[in-house]
Amino acid sequence: MKKIFILLVLSVISASVASAQKLGYTDMEYITSKMPEYQLAQAEMKKFSVKWGKEIQDKFGEVDRLQRAYMAEEVLLTDDLKRKRQAEIKSKETEAQEYNSKIFGMEGLMFQKKKELMKPVLERVQQAVNKVCSQRRIDIMFDKSSDIGMLYTNPRHDYTDYIIEELGLNEKADSDKNKAVGSAPQAQVGSAAESSNPKQKSTTNKRK
Repeated sequence: MKKIFILLVLSVISASVASAQKLGYTDMEYITSKMPEYQLAQAEMKKFSVKWGKEIQDKFGEVDRLQRAYMAEEVLLTDDLKRKRQAEIKSKETEAQEYNSKIFGMEGLMFQKKKELMKPVLERVQQAVNKVCSQRRIDIMFDKSSDIGMLYTNPRHDYTDYIIEELGLNEKADSDKNKAVGSAPQAQVGSAAESSNPKQKSTTNKRK
């Protein structure tokens, strides 16, 4: 599957180069880390996660309590009482499992809450991305922080700072970005002798 994806990415890049399309990439993880509204949404999500997690833990705790009580009294119970207690335990266990799926399952309440809280944040970022792509005449923009990843990233095509600037988050962005680039692996960002940033052009020669 990975080989198929790599071939697909290479095909897209080759087609883009052939048609003189301009490529760029950005770091959405870095961008959102600078957004106060994103941090607020994350904090709200954590509150809901803790609250719902505690409720689920209590439900399974009740199942465990009933189970231990049943085991301690089993020898004293009649067959009818045993069946009744077992049915009660099974019902409570099913209830806890269903509630857990309702909260943390696919399309569950946690997923819906995340989508609700993140929607305005992501819409704002997307508007900034669209504007930067339009201004810089970029045809394809990749996100280097996503699961898709990139085969190679040349800093000259990094438009993260432009999007940060468009969002009005550039007060500390430059210093933080420079630290991140300075500590990044050689294969990821290249060296000063290989390439240049859109906002800081290098006069050194590229590696042959």
